[in-house]
Amino acid sequence: MKKGYLYILITTIFFSTMEIMLKITAGGFHPLQITVLRFSIGALVLLPFALRHLKKKNCRLSSKDLLYLALTGFCCVVISMVVYQMAVLYSDASIVAILFSCNPVFVMILAALVLKEKVYKYSIVSILVSLTGMMVTIDPFHAKGSATGTILSVLAAITFALYSVMGKKHSARYGSVVTTCFSFIFGAAELFVLVLLTKTAWFGGFLTDIGLGVFANTPIFAGITADLLPSLLYIGVGVTGLGFAFYFMAMEATSAITTSLVFFIKPALAPVLAFLILQEPLTSTKIAGIVLILIGSMITFIPGWKRQKAAAVLEVVPREAAAQEIASEETAEKVLPE
Repeated sequence: MKKGYLYILITTIFFSTMEIMLKITAGGFHPLQITVLRFSIGALVLLPFALRHLKKKNCRLSSKDLLYLALTGFCCVVISMVVYQMAVLYSDASIVAILFSCNPVFVMILAALVLKEKVYKYSIVSILVSLTGMMVTIDPFHAKGSATGTILSVLAAITFALYSVMGKKHSARYGSVVTTCFSFIFGAAELFVLVLLTKTAWFGGFLTDIGLGVFANTPIFAGITADLLPSLLYIGVGVTGLGFAFYFMAMEATSAITTSLVFFIKPALAPVLAFLILQEPLTSTKIAGIVLILIGSMITFIPGWKRQKAAAVLEVVPREAAAQEIASEETAEKVLPE
């Protein structure tokens, strides 16, 4: 159990510094370039864990599974993470971190719409509190930041929630580490193909004609200097690779509910780190928004915690009953004459 909490701590540090490191490297890398590089590296780090999990479960991925993982990878990497990277360019790292941490609330909404999961009263309360927290964080009446960055942050959270819902069915069958790893592999490969297409005259010209010339002729390895390499390795190996690896190891050592603490700590820790490292302002409205989002997110997990506690009690009771039965038998043996 102690190892599990150590894994949660490491995961939280990696995830809470993600937006900060992406902000630091934003001027050195193209949004598509850094996304394809970090998910390629991260997928390679996760691959041994995924293969070990498949071997342990004695499972093989079918062609249908691979096609579905290619779709989830497209949703996660090509859509959500590219939008997310652009959000980091247009907004403060702390704002992106806070708004993106609302994705569990969007997961709940989409799960009800797509998977027809039941919506409970606490779910509605959670959504309302979290959305209020988002509005307080954005502070539309006194906003000084970029509206584009805010919109992109919310879109990134919604599309990542869609990816989570899409992968939920396969996660139950193969495990989250397998779904995540292969989604990263396919997503990085798909984005790599898209990057290659931007280098062609016809597609690059098309992007320029529709006002997206910034995406034409996207570099792949150009711009990777000795100064930027440590940051790239931290983002790829650390955040995208080891961050998720320790996240899944934490789930194995504790539980999915306990590991969800990461998403409670991140929206509180990331703005503090952004204040210390990037000197981003930590305003009273931002702090109030963080508190509301934390409360809203926590409400979604309370039923799970209750179920986990009830299950633990049910496990302990039979053990205690068995121990009492054994003790009674031993007492009876001592009382009976030989």
